Amino acid sequence: MLRQLASITFLLFMAVTSLMFYVGALFIWIVTLPFDKRLRWLHLYSSFWASFYLWTNPQWEVQVEGREHIDPEEAYVIVSNHQSALDILVAFRLFTHFKWVSKAEMFKVPLIGWNMYMNRYVKLHRGDKESAKQMMEECRQHLSEGSSIWICPEGTRSRTGELRPFKLGAFILAKEMKRPLLPVAISGTKEALPKKSLKLHGHHPITVKVLQPIPYEDFADKDLEGVATEVRELVAAEVAEHAAALEKAG
Repeated sequence: MLRQLASITFLLFMAVTSLMFYVGALFIWIVTLPFDKRLRWLHLYSSFWASFYLWTNPQWEVQVEGREHIDPEEAYVIVSNHQSALDILVAFRLFTHFKWVSKAEMFKVPLIGWNMYMNRYVKLHRGDKESAKQMMEECRQHLSEGSSIWICPEGTRSRTGELRPFKLGAFILAKEMKRPLLPVAISGTKEALPKKSLKLHGHHPITVKVLQPIPYEDFADKDLEGVATEVRELVAAEVAEHAAALEKAG
């Protein structure tokens, strides 16, 4: 009962404060758009907005590792595992510039979705081939402008914690645009905010770990399926839930 009450209270807190944060985002968008075509200032503000909820919720203790691997002047294709809606907030804790590739439904969420539109994040209708083509074209444009792209190549959240196979879109993009890959491993979000749940589930330590970038030259001549498998293994090795799921299954 107390946990349910705490969950409702925190969701109401998020709703009220999101309205205030959105007003701030709208102001920054209007003021900076003439000289900030990549919307770096708006994304930085959005990173603070997301991080605010991690800082104010004592049950979500987030540790960031490997931030030193990020070159702020580089445009990466960032690939990470995906096990919870909380992954989105956690990713913003890196405070580095990128454009999300997100399912279209997220853009319909009041305030948050409107901010995603303003940031020019990339919308994807899952299962729609035309939408996938449009998504790839928008990603190419952002990369050519110097913005990194964040893609979760599993396609959807893992139910068990074991990483799903990585789809090839992110790797095709990196090879076409000759951009480095940046693997990121997220642990601890699955139990903190399980799939299809908005209820808080007690204290959970969360880790977002940036791995060593993979230069374009290292995979330029490799088979993309093999590259996707290699990167998946690198990320999986850093995800506690993946190891736990394999142990349980075995």
